Amino acid sequence: MFIAAVKSLEAYKGPISLILFRYLSREIFTSTFAVSLTLLVIVMSGRLVKYLAEAAAGDLSPDVLLSIMLFRVPSFLELVLPLGLFIGILLAYGRLYVDSEMTVMSACGLSVSRLAAYTLAPACCLALLVGYISLYVSPAGIAKVNGIFDSLEASSGLESVVSGRFRVDQKSGRVTYVKSFTNDKKLMKEVFTADPHISDDGRVQHHVILAEQGYIDIPEQYDARYLVMENGRRYEGQPGESDFQITEFAQYGQRLKERQVRKRRSERADALPLATLIESNHLRDQAALQWRISLAILVPIISLIALALSKTTHRQGRYVKMLPAFLIYIIYIVALNAARDAVEKGDLPLSWGMWWVHLVFLAMAIVLLYGGNWWRSLRAPKVGRP
Repeated sequence: MFIAAVKSLEAYKGPISLILFRYLSREIFTSTFAVSLTLLVIVMSGRLVKYLAEAAAGDLSPDVLLSIMLFRVPSFLELVLPLGLFIGILLAYGRLYVDSEMTVMSACGLSVSRLAAYTLAPACCLALLVGYISLYVSPAGIAKVNGIFDSLEASSGLESVVSGRFRVDQKSGRVTYVKSFTNDKKLMKEVFTADPHISDDGRVQHHVILAEQGYIDIPEQYDARYLVMENGRRYEGQPGESDFQITEFAQYGQRLKERQVRKRRSERADALPLATLIESNHLRDQAALQWRISLAILVPIISLIALALSKTTHRQGRYVKMLPAFLIYIIYIVALNAARDAVEKGDLPLSWGMWWVHLVFLAMAIVLLYGGNWWRSLRAPKVGRP
């Protein structure tokens, strides 16, 4: 009945191959979209929690959280989409095998090679998208994020102060507290600062300042930034001792140390544009270029592996091969990362690079797809001449 119903479509809706191609492509894209969206939400939620913790601790300004997350979306997508396609094919084809739809298609003449071609078509479309993201969009987003972090590192650190909370600088040990800000964020109300200092005799002394208000001043004649506090007191001494020096002031200026921007952050290869990587002879840049290209090559190869591992029966269920499939995918990604590190260190020839990893897993995909048929043909009894 199923075979007759499928064959009847050929008379009314065109060639059956086109119908099957559209049906399989729709199943793949639907599952891939659902899985990728779920994975993207999970990854972004985990990263957002990390950034929120840094903002709560005063290490990151809350104003830049949204910009950082938006610029990081392409770098998340280039890793999520291949995994989403891999899981999507396993789920979509697994359902077709469990519901015996794939059996009906095979009875209508759908061979393994044709099924692989139907699977590679949407996979190659997704590979082009991943390649465009990894080569152009993701590096631009990472460069924007690095620029935000660079500006925060070069700033005084007061931009990340949250009103009503203490902020502790892990490097200098300085504690800052601001009760509130004005609407324009330029004037601070009820400022508290505490700086530990080592005296000449080796004892730790604290300089504590309490002021009614404060603001950041950048004098034109000085290439520096000052925290100017008004109407307050300055306490200098060691806790637990009565030897304290108290100074009242109407205006007190404290020079802020400019943080040195770590050049390695903005020079990271992942943030460099494609043209720079192509022209560069540095092993780190060449490894980054191969990594970006590998993300696109990864897509069609894992689609073939997923196709081979999706074959199941009604008794086994559609999830029986999920665990070995995930193990193969993880090994694939780990091997690519290991090859990238080896290329960066010069332990692996640049001509080999990551290409040998793709060849190994492509061979694995071919063996998984056709190995059973080859083995059965070798074991089949040969009919000899009488």
